[in-house]
Amino acid sequence: MIFDYPTFKIIWWLLVGVLLVGFAIMDGHDMGVGTLLPFVGRNDEERRVVINTVGPHWDGNQVWFITGGGAIFAAWPIVYATAFSGFYWAMLAVLWALFFRPVGFDYRSKIHNATWRSTWDWGLFIGGAVPPLIFGVAFGNLLQGVPFHFDDTLVSHYSGSFWGLLNPFALLAGVVSTAMITFHGAIYLAHRTEGDIQRRATTAALIFGVLMLAGFTVAGAWIANGSFGYAITSAVDTAALPNPLAKTVALQPGAWLANYDKAPLTMLVPALAYAGGLAALLLVWKGRTLTAFVASSFAIVGVIGTAGVSMFPFVMPSSTVPGASLTVWDAVSSHRTLGIMFWATVIFMPIIVAYTSWAYSVMAGKVTAAYIRENEHSAY
Repeated sequence: MIFDYPTFKIIWWLLVGVLLVGFAIMDGHDMGVGTLLPFVGRNDEERRVVINTVGPHWDGNQVWFITGGGAIFAAWPIVYATAFSGFYWAMLAVLWALFFRPVGFDYRSKIHNATWRSTWDWGLFIGGAVPPLIFGVAFGNLLQGVPFHFDDTLVSHYSGSFWGLLNPFALLAGVVSTAMITFHGAIYLAHRTEGDIQRRATTAALIFGVLMLAGFTVAGAWIANGSFGYAITSAVDTAALPNPLAKTVALQPGAWLANYDKAPLTMLVPALAYAGGLAALLLVWKGRTLTAFVASSFAIVGVIGTAGVSMFPFVMPSSTVPGASLTVWDAVSSHRTLGIMFWATVIFMPIIVAYTSWAYSVMAGKVTAAYIRENEHSAY
């Protein structure tokens, strides 16, 4: 193998983060546009303009979602099994919401009926707004710790409930996530449209950008002064085979800030969230929408990266049996599996980036009402 086992564990922590960020940036702006659809489009023609800004490529961007889920399954199988057990109904809600997207895009404009089209508009809103909210709530629960434990055969058992996931901090994290994705989508929509739709999208971007930064700040203060945070209190063999019970963990309020003390350069990650967010707000207000989109992408990197850096090496801490918490060191696949997946990523990731870049270059330009009228029967 080109890297030793501990190095591969770190590499896959980084790669999973890259895939999550890629999903948030690429599929996120599609979802943000869907969230804004019923509000920035005031009539059928305007809503068709909004839909056609993302219609040709939304399904291609799903590759980030699918690849992210597959990577977690292959790299962190215990995390995948435990998370999908504990968050079962939440994941089903995401799946049900996503069902509205393919049928909404494909069938919305097939029938010229106001009720039919309005119904699918709200379906696309659900498909755009619900997944970011639930993913944010999930991250909020991860930061607090999830109530699970393992039996003698290392089968995980979740002892919480669906409603227990909807606690105040998790809901705040859901607001941050939803605002972040809607902010990103609004900027993209402002870039691809003109006139009234562009002005409404710009206004939405300013509102949700401020909401994202405010929520991110409150969440940070809550973590700094809250009652959650975990720390490993025993020696850890980073090269050992996976065994989540071979360590001791203690609940330590404020422990999520420890990594910033150990490695001060990690403060650049939350700083990136603020710098990217503020720059995107200024740029979209000035009408420099493409640069604003890049800046909001950096803000997404900062927000998601802050959660990862704060929790490292934890991936899924347990609030009921802290010693059962899952970490980068003890929740991974074998050395060989990580190595095979690494080379698959080295080969296929550039291909994905290349064809995505090509597709967006082909579809560059404004979507206008004139385009919709000229393509009445072929446009979404």
